[in-house]
Amino acid sequence: MSTNRRRFLLAATALALPGLASAQAKNPSPAPLPVMQVWKDPNCGCCHDWVERLQAEGFTVQVFDTGNTAMRQRLGLPVKYASCHTARIGGYVIEGHVNPREIRRLLAEKPDAIGLAVPGMPVGSPGMDGEVYGNRRDPYDVLLVQRDGTARVYASYFKS
Repeated sequence: MSTNRRRFLLAATALALPGLASAQAKNPSPAPLPVMQVWKDPNCGCCHDWVERLQAEGFTVQVFDTGNTAMRQRLGLPVKYASCHTARIGGYVIEGHVNPREIRRLLAEKPDAIGLAVPGMPVGSPGMDGEVYGNRRDPYDVLLVQRDGTARVYASYFKS
């Protein structure tokens, strides 16, 4: 390599480094997600599919194949928001087929709430989707459950 070319590459690298450091300071790596604990029935296929979706999205999941109803009650989530599995992450309850995107949003925003819920088992929600369901997508809401037991819509899916 010629001396001039070597000098050019060194100069170009030196000029780029401050910009790279500045970009990293503005966009630091996201904090690692806390471990999610999930309580579910051992024979529930949609719960298993939901856990796999979370893992594919970078969540670390610890699964307990029992105690869903008892854990929901212990964590203070009203039964009217019940689904087939209950989870806990970052101090929040996640009930049912909540999209990983909304869980990340919850952890970033940190609202004063019990957590998120997708009551029932709506077809088209994560774990309740795909060919086995005929690729059907029913509209549903992700609810932010407040500490007083009320809820508001946090996100809506497949609504016109």
